[in-house]
Parts: sequence; structure tokens; C-alpha cells
Amino acid sequence: MSTKTDEFADRLFHAALGAIEVLSVHIGDRLGWYRALAEHGPADPGELAARAGGHERYAREWLEQQAACGILEVTADGRFALPGGAAEVLTDSSSLAYLAPLARMLTSAAVQMPALLEAYRGGGGVGWASFGEDMRESQADLNRPWFERALPQAIAGVPGLDAVLRRPGARIADLGCGAGWSTIALARAYPEATVEGVDIDGPSVELAARNAASAGAGPGVTFRQGDAALLGEDRYDAVFAFECVHDMPRPVQTLAAARRAVVPGGAVVVMDEAVGERFAGPADEVERLMYGFSLLICLPDGMSDPPSAATGTVMRPDTLRRYAREAGFADLEVLPIEDFGFWRFYRLIP
Repeated sequence: MSTKTDEFADRLFHAALGAIEVLSVHIGDRLGWYRALAEHGPADPGELAARAGGHERYAREWLEQQAACGILEVTADGRFALPGGAAEVLTDSSSLAYLAPLARMLTSAAVQMPALLEAYRGGGGVGWASFGEDMRESQADLNRPWFERALPQAIAGVPGLDAVLRRPGARIADLGCGAGWSTIALARAYPEATVEGVDIDGPSVELAARNAASAGAGPGVTFRQGDAALLGEDRYDAVFAFECVHDMPRPVQTLAAARRAVVPGGAVVVMDEAVGERFAGPADEVERLMYGFSLLICLPDGMSDPPSAATGTVMRPDTLRRYAREAGFADLEVLPIEDFGFWRFYRLIP
């Protein structure tokens, strides 16, 4: 075999090891085994099963596998411990480093592989509802820390936008609100405003309402099921669309509705993936991750409702600019919000 053959075989082998780790993280996350170790300390298989449930034989295999790949450590007495750094990533749902839901998301996509193959063959799609509750909740759980901990300060750092949201009696719409954490974060940051979350996915709207109630969001936060047509005209000081435009089968129609919905001097803000200005191969890790999301989730979702723009996760700035202009906006600007996960903020210019 040539050197290049050996190198690529080695790459694929290590990718398989990574895939196994992701799937094993999903098992530990869903069974509550990581949390049991984080909250109660080292355990042997019997202790772990007693704490969190599950079969002791499977617990032993999982604990040994986790130690074999370096996620868990083995103590002097032969028990298994979760180190602090790994515990934050795998169990601390308030941390910006919380990534356990990523394993849940990718596993949910893998379950749909037969449907994905059928879509790829025939040009159809796999709708968001088909991916199930794990997908819906994993996206919400991944984004929640950023909305709760980083969004208020990010928006406050853009004086023109912050001023719009602080208008007396301001009304804010959150399009594609999902589980509602962005809506709740906006309401907390601007308690004098009323904030309305809108999403086409009924179970997401129900989840958002439950999240708002448990978070004590108050009467200024409401949710409705439907698309942007619900917004009406000249009703809102600001319309936000967090990480959803690239999923929409008809983004121009949605952005046009958002333009009509804001009052003069209002703001339409889109947060979407911070991909490169143009395609380049090989690409950086962020771009590779976004293409992965697009292949397995976002493009099939977008194509499930024809006629579709079939945008996919890798929506470059010029693509959004084209959508905005076709929707009646003059242009867009990138807002000066840095270090906000994998995302970029755009304000659409009337």
C-alpha cells in the first residue's frame, strides 16, 4: 500500500474510534451514569447500577470502555471516577462547555439513516418531527447555556440594538423559538418588554411553555405555534431568528414577513452559523461540523417541505444577503458580537 493509502486508512480508523466514543457518551448521558459519578463520586459496576439504574453487566462493560478510551479514571481501589473537566462537559447543563447533547443529536440522526438514504436517492426529505424528542431536546440543551449566559451581554454590547429593545412597551418576536430558551433569555434581559416565541413545531412550543413556567418567566412571555405569517404588520420593535433561517424551506417568505412585522425603526436580527465567506476544501473544524449537521439533519429537514430553497446548515453570508434582498431589505450587516459559540449575528437593513 502507498503512504497516502496508509494515511487515509489511519484517518478512517481513528474516525471510527471517535464515533464509538460519541455513541458511548450517548449511553452514559441517557442512562444518567455520568451524573451519578459526578454527584456521588467513584463507583464500581454494582454501585453505579444501584445509584442510577441499569444492568450491572452492561455497567461494567461501559465503565471499562470509558476508562480504556480515557474519559474515566481508575482509582487505586479499582473503582471508576469522572474527572472534573469531563464532568463539566458531560453533566453541567449551565456550562458553555456542555457538549453531552451533541452525542444525543448525532445518535438521533444516525437512527434515521434508512430514511436519509431514501431522501438522498429520491430528493425527498426527513422532517424535524421524524428525528424525535432526543433531537428536539438536544438542540435546546446545547444552545441554552449560550442564550442564558451570553446573549444578554452580547446584545447589550450593540448600542443601537439594545436601545430598540429598551423602548417603553417594546414588543419582541422570536421566530423559530424551539424550546424557548432564547425567548426566555430575551425576556430576562428586557423585563419591560413583551416577548413572543413562534415555532411551527407543536411539541417544541409545548416544551417552550413548560420551560418558561419552570423558569418563572412571567406573563410577558408567550408562545404560539405557526409560521411568520402570524406576526402581522407593524407590531414588533424587533424580530429575532436564532439558528433557524437555514432550516426554512422558504426563507425569503419568512424574512419578508419579518420585515412587514417590525415598526419603522425596528430591528430584524438573524443568528446563524459562523461559516466561511466561501467554500474551501479542506475546511476548518467548524465548517466540517456544520457540513455534518447539514448532511444528517438540516438539509433533509429543509427539503422535507417542497418547494424548498434547500439551504442547508452552511448558509454563507452572501446567501443570507440574497435572501434578505429578495425579501425587500436593502442589505445586511454583521453585528460586532464575538466569541458567541459557532454563531454569527446579522442585522437586516431596511
